[in-house]
Amino acid sequence: MDTTAPIVATPATSGEVLVRVSNCRQSYHKESSADLVVLDNVDLTLSSGEIVGLLGRSGSGKSTLLRIVSGLLKPTSGEVMWRGVPIRGPAPGVAMVFQSFALFPWLTVQANVELGLEAKGVARAERERLAEEAIDLIGLGGYENAYPKELSGGMRQRVGLARALVVHPDLLLMDEPFSALDVLTAENLRTDLIELWSERKLPVKAVLIVTHNIEESVLMCDRILVFSSNPGRVAHELAVPFPHPRNRHDPAFRQFVDRIYGLMTRRETPPPADTAAEQKKPPFSQALPELPMNLMAGLMETLAEQPYRGRADLPMLAGSLQLELDELLPLGESLQLLRFAELEEGDVRLTAEGLRFVQSELDERKQILGASLMKNLPVVTAIRQVLDERWNHRARAERFRDELEDHMSPDYARRTLQTVIGWGRYAELFDFDEEADQFFLDEED
Repeated sequence: MDTTAPIVATPATSGEVLVRVSNCRQSYHKESSADLVVLDNVDLTLSSGEIVGLLGRSGSGKSTLLRIVSGLLKPTSGEVMWRGVPIRGPAPGVAMVFQSFALFPWLTVQANVELGLEAKGVARAERERLAEEAIDLIGLGGYENAYPKELSGGMRQRVGLARALVVHPDLLLMDEPFSALDVLTAENLRTDLIELWSERKLPVKAVLIVTHNIEESVLMCDRILVFSSNPGRVAHELAVPFPHPRNRHDPAFRQFVDRIYGLMTRRETPPPADTAAEQKKPPFSQALPELPMNLMAGLMETLAEQPYRGRADLPMLAGSLQLELDELLPLGESLQLLRFAELEEGDVRLTAEGLRFVQSELDERKQILGASLMKNLPVVTAIRQVLDERWNHRARAERFRDELEDHMSPDYARRTLQTVIGWGRYAELFDFDEEADQFFLDEED
């Protein structure tokens, strides 16, 4: 696939600039260690008449940026302007839709939708009229007196959308609004929303949407900002060239999706392992997703078989396995970390060691994984070394968790250590006592 052409993003409209974010940085102070940087040097301009997508992996700071734009979170440094005025709190004319619906279960659909109007002091008769219009607009006419528990997930998200639209915001912020829905429901709601936007029936001037779904971003957005992680930065900005409605089966559409996959899996050539920079790299700085080894083994086995024969196009593989970006890329990157696979311009390819793993019996697989973990994951090496040196071959997990938290959030540290435990157990490098929160070696070790 061709991902070498230069990418030039141009706004889809020359309308009024609503939001301008300049050199935005968000970090959190950690006692006795370096600050945890979530966003770094982020620039964003959003104009009237466009839908802009923030695309990236979980943990890349997309939702944090959304809260900064809304005025709910003040950045550590940088400037955030709303219509040319610095944001000092919740911005007027901005509404947000969350992935978790965020409805009050004791209120009817009508009452939930009216909340924002009531907070603004709108008279009751006007509230009722505007709420009914919003409810009809998003396709829930007749359900005004229903309660959230009586609605499906898709219907509840429509209520959340109506509640945001009823105040006629200039900017609609959407934080992964379809991720909690099943595929068909998400597709229907996404299609309805784009139809309303294309027909200019949405009472908003611009939309900023956070997503980790590549196809979704290409289906909906005029521009896409692709974020890298740790810390979150805008790695690429792309203008989407297709008019609405868009056909996901169009070859040009598929090629554009492939191109984004290629960008998100491209990496710089790593420096030689014996360089000073590599030697000084913090040994506990590698965050890991929560991935069981049997899932990784299953992917390698799939890749080794027909029709892939050791190499697969990521979008095609995602479609056949019904996996999204946030599920497939961590798998591929973890296999790459262990030197079992390589990610190359939107493809994943088994290495010779990965193929050897697939062709081996269980005991040999454990040995292959153990050798890879000891070579490529310093945290595993450190745990095993401490266990070997201790007279009772036990060590508290808190020690390693604290060291991980020097370089990542507590949640990422917890996930990383949980993955290390699972991989270490599979390879029989060590075991873990959940009750005592301790690593230990079996007596036979």
